[in-house]
Parts: sequence; C-alpha cells; structure tokens
Amino acid sequence: MKTVLGVFGDPVAHSRSPVMWNAAIEALGLDAIYLKFHVKRGELGDALRGMRALGIRGVNLTLPHKEAAFEFLDEVDTAAQKIGAINTVRLNEDGSLSGFNTDAPGLMRSLVEGGAKLEGARAVILGAGGAARAALVGLENEGAESIVIAARREEAAEALREEFAKSSRASIRAADMSHLHELFQATDLVLQATSATLEGNPHAESFAASIPIGSLPDHAIVSDLVYAPLETSLLRRAQARGLRTIDGLGMLIHQGAIAFSIFLGVEPPVDRMRSSLGLDT
Repeated sequence: MKTVLGVFGDPVAHSRSPVMWNAAIEALGLDAIYLKFHVKRGELGDALRGMRALGIRGVNLTLPHKEAAFEFLDEVDTAAQKIGAINTVRLNEDGSLSGFNTDAPGLMRSLVEGGAKLEGARAVILGAGGAARAALVGLENEGAESIVIAARREEAAEALREEFAKSSRASIRAADMSHLHELFQATDLVLQATSATLEGNPHAESFAASIPIGSLPDHAIVSDLVYAPLETSLLRRAQARGLRTIDGLGMLIHQGAIAFSIFLGVEPPVDRMRSSLGLDT
C-alpha cells in the first residue's frame, strides 16, 4: 500500500515541498507520495483526526497551523515546545500523533553547509517572531557564545530574551535595531528572521538600506531566512560589501530532509531535493 505524506496549509498552492519530496521519494524507489492538502484555519483538528482515519503517515504544517497543532497531538518534542510551533506531525503505529519542529536543526544544517562556524559564534538575530525563535533555539543548541535579538520593538526582543536567558548557556541580549552599528562590530553571523525582505514587500529595499552592513567585520556571514526571492535586498547589500551570504532555501531543504527521516526512517538524497528546485547540487 502506498505511503501517503503531505503538507497542510492555508494557502498551500504555493508550496514547493511536494516537488522536492517526490523527487527524493523517486530517487530512493519508495512506494510513497507527498501531496498538498488545503486545510483552512479552524479545521486543523478535523484534518489531523483524518490522518488517523486515512492512515496518512505524516504531514508538514505551514501557516496558519504551526501554533494551533499542540492541542491535537499526543506528544511534542522539546524543540517544538521551546519554539512554540510544530511543523511536522507523524502518525505512529499505535495511532498516536507526535509533533516535531525541524526548523531549528534545518536552519543550522543550512548555515554549516554555507560555511558558518556555529560553536562559539557571536550572532545577531533580526526579528523576534517565530523564525527568530527557531534561530535562537538552533544557535543555543550548537553552542553559540552570544546571541543578540534585535527588533524594531525592543520590548518584543526583551520578552524573548527573558524567556530563554535563564536556561541558556549562551549570553543572550535584547536590543533595538537602532543599536546595530555598535553591535555589528563584534558579530560573526547575522540572521535576518523577519518578513521585511519577502518578495512583494514595498519596504524591502529601505529595510536593507537601514541595516549597517558596513559595520560588520570582513569575516562575517549574513543569512536571510526568506527564500522568495532567493537573493533578497539584504543579501545583495551584503554581497556588494564582499561578505559571504546564505539564502533561505537551504533551511527549507534541510528541515524537509529531517522530516523525511522522521516519516520514512531513511535519509533522503539532499542533492536530489536541491536539484529538483532548480538549484545546483
């Protein structure tokens, strides 16, 4: 019997996940398929119960379901609890549903692949939302020395700092983005974790221009978690400055690869997943 996997979202038509998942499934010769399921806000509970009824092995969750899933699952992993979001749900043999978050480890794999040294790193995260939380958890786990959460609203950054600081081995600070010039002078890694650089955002260029890229050391790496467009306004400015950059598509690929292993128990061919999206291996 064919193993059915998929993604729940609203909207979901734009998702690129089926392309890379089905490419990996085909490459391994597995009898499985990955589909898109349009699950509207408020209908997630019904959809997850439908997983049990239909025997769907696993699903990924995208907006607006990542936070809403907690109440419908039997167990949730530590990363998902800390991040406050679930992006992977597995149907177990006993009929129970387990939730995971693969965003943090997926992002870290992407950064390492791009040449970033995470242990002992001095990092600045731009933003204090869900993507920033995933970045913070990942950096903590990888042994970053210091992490600054910089946001337009310093109170949002401070709330996130307060939540994580007591249990973290890293030094965590909160700051307003107006202080980036001073902060950047002792920064190894910048992670852009807001929606400011998304395709179609009329303020993308002005946002990038407000970030003092020139204050970063020559060895610094700039990463943008946004992958549409692949080359964001911020990455263009960093490249013009001569800095190494890492786009957001690697996170999409690697978080999917981790979920693939959770669902199917085998490592997927990441190079095949990448090439299916029109990227070089």
